[in-house]
Amino acid sequence: MLKNKNYNNFFCIWLISLTVLISLIIIVGGLTRLTDSGLSITKWELFTGLFPPMNSKDWSDYFEAYKKIPQYFLLNQGMTLSEFKFIFYWEYIHRLLARFIGIFFLIPFLFLLFTNALTKKSIFHLTTIFFLILIQGTIGWYMVKSGLIDNVSVSHYRLSIHLSVAFLILSLLFWILLNYFNKSEKKILQFNNQYISIKILLVLIFLQIIIGAFVSGLDAGKIYQTWPLMNESYFPNDVDFNNFLNFNNASFVQFFHRNTAYLIFFLTIYLGFNIFKKKAKNLYIIFLFFSLAILVQIVLGISVLLSGADIYFASMHQISSIFLIASALKLYHSSIRS
Repeated sequence: MLKNKNYNNFFCIWLISLTVLISLIIIVGGLTRLTDSGLSITKWELFTGLFPPMNSKDWSDYFEAYKKIPQYFLLNQGMTLSEFKFIFYWEYIHRLLARFIGIFFLIPFLFLLFTNALTKKSIFHLTTIFFLILIQGTIGWYMVKSGLIDNVSVSHYRLSIHLSVAFLILSLLFWILLNYFNKSEKKILQFNNQYISIKILLVLIFLQIIIGAFVSGLDAGKIYQTWPLMNESYFPNDVDFNNFLNFNNASFVQFFHRNTAYLIFFLTIYLGFNIFKKKAKNLYIIFLFFSLAILVQIVLGISVLLSGADIYFASMHQISSIFLIASALKLYHSSIRS
């Protein structure tokens, strides 16, 4: 991973810091969505907007621009400047943190390149991550644009792409860290028969994150706030079976999200049975951590529903998904024979 071992500590601290920063921006991005703040800045401001409004005229300009989009005149008419500042700062912090991550990645990366400290594989992997970070900024604006003309919120499809790329970046960084700490060069894509159930679980967890973004984008957590049934039925009673696979339907999306969670839970039990049957002692501890993350995620998901989509439970539900992904990747990494 490193040709020059003198930079080991620098490389390690840099990767850990990046992983923490990506986790932080996922949390801030979730809160930006939960507070309906994502459309408060109506311009991309690629080379401007580094500083927040500094005077009353600047605030007035931003507020007047916001008043021209559907979210304001359909949902927030009568909003005060003070209320606007609250949603503005969430989006501003989100964008500022994204810029900081880009710079925090690029400068140390260029330093390591200049000092010839990285192997060719590391250069390829890190360049891929930097490319994804750049793409993510474009996706973010592509998402925001979807809510500026005909809609009062962003497209849940574009929101899911934005969140998926964030988790992909996080996963790739965490995988590099796992290889670094274990002094290994395991590939994240393993096409073999080793613990197929772990690989299926990883795919299902990423699918669940995508559907979770659909739930958030459609505010699907604000309907059917009962569990285990959806009101008094297993199936949502407002879904037409002739048009069942409709990902624009909030009821179906919540139903799909619930049942994917059940599938993940039962597959986890099956995986645990196999691990202990095969006496794979190297997986015991990490499997217990992974199982705990699954249980916490399920309990928080149910709490979101029963609390009426309380913002604190919803945010904790998203935060716990970060730990779930990390524990799943660690379990997967540990299951791969070197």
